[in-house]
Amino acid sequence: MKKKQLTSEQTKNLLEVLKARFEKNMNRHKDLKWEKIQTKLQENPEKLWSLNEMEESEGEPDVVDYDKKTDKYFFFDCSAESPKRRSLCYDYPAWESRKTNKPESNAVDKANEMGIELLTEEQYRHLQQLGKFDQKTSSWVQTPASIRELGGAIFCDRRYNTVFLYHNGADSYYAARGFRGSLNV
Repeated sequence: MKKKQLTSEQTKNLLEVLKARFEKNMNRHKDLKWEKIQTKLQENPEKLWSLNEMEESEGEPDVVDYDKKTDKYFFFDCSAESPKRRSLCYDYPAWESRKTNKPESNAVDKANEMGIELLTEEQYRHLQQLGKFDQKTSSWVQTPASIRELGGAIFCDRRYNTVFLYHNGADSYYAARGFRGSLNV
């Protein structure tokens, strides 16, 4: 099992990457100050570990929102295309139901292992207001229980300058479909 704590060198390197991305993409987080975010991150080493997992899978996590009531910053995967955690069915029951050609894993469990959550449809649409994402790929998003109970799952992408919500069997998987994660700190 992976140790869920970064070394001081890994922490330093990750914070430098996150700060550079934060400063390069100020349109995603107007009026926020990096120093406050960095302090919160340093107080929560398990969140830094999760952000590192997002970074290592080429998710390019960045701050996209702040909730004043809860004093929480929200990081989303902001890579242009769905991160390099693809070819995954939706969840464990879907994975287990496949008789042949099982994928390596599933999106829900992979997100849990990383300490993050799949984006909701609302979060996905918020992200798309900050840029153009998933123009060649697609991303699983949290699926309502009423859809999941019937064997389906939902995913989103951006085509023709429009964000689309689709459905598929939860046991399906494609090389171009991954998932985007969310982490609050």
